[in-house]
Amino acid sequence: MSAAVQAFGPAAVAILAVLLAWSTGLDQHTVLPPLIEARFYGFFLDRYPLFAAALVYGLARIGFAMIRTGKAGLVRRLLGGAVAIGLLLGASLYPTFGGFVLRSAFATGGIAFLGQQPMAIAYGLGAAAAAFLFGLVFGAGNLLVVRRPVANDSWRRRLLRGTGHIAMRYLSLWFALATLGLADALGFGAWPRRPLSETDALLAAALVFVAFLPHGCLDWILTATGSTSGRGIDQPDAADLIRTAGYGKIV
Repeated sequence: MSAAVQAFGPAAVAILAVLLAWSTGLDQHTVLPPLIEARFYGFFLDRYPLFAAALVYGLARIGFAMIRTGKAGLVRRLLGGAVAIGLLLGASLYPTFGGFVLRSAFATGGIAFLGQQPMAIAYGLGAAAAAFLFGLVFGAGNLLVVRRPVANDSWRRRLLRGTGHIAMRYLSLWFALATLGLADALGFGAWPRRPLSETDALLAAALVFVAFLPHGCLDWILTATGSTSGRGIDQPDAADLIRTAGYGKIV
């Protein structure tokens, strides 16, 4: 799988999910299984409807990580992927839609606003809180699926590089969630109280594209440079160790 597909495929899946909701006329009157309906519809879906696209994006990115080629074995990818998906769904849907992610954003932004902070600052702090929790669960889940390369550099350089990558990914997720939260201010309709119109679907698709473009570009750059720079090596598996010991013919 190419680096471009890995980087931008999840955003494409999220956009397709928006178009699917529009084409099927999905809204709160659509009959769903009682367990799903009880957890899906509610205050946070009405207030932050495009977080549903962010959830699809996160699930798709975990799915792409599960099918990518690499040193991680099939069992690790399957089991790690299942745990990662469970963590993301739990943080985003428990006890209802939005989970701890949107509740942390609502609480942080609300407290800041009650503390007489300007609305823009309160909104930014709420988006930052949501991005922190979403990124924490999302990143931890990906670590369970993908075997990261071990760099040949000193631990200080690895620490600085890792900290920089985490900071850039966090800022890109902050931008993404803050952008998706602007849907109502930009004229997004009353979904899910009524079906998506063509205008709403196009606006939602455009917001999803803009929101996750920095995160996708960052992932593309880091993946491409990581695979071509030669500064890191994959963690050895048992077969590699046996070959190194001089038993290559047996393996």
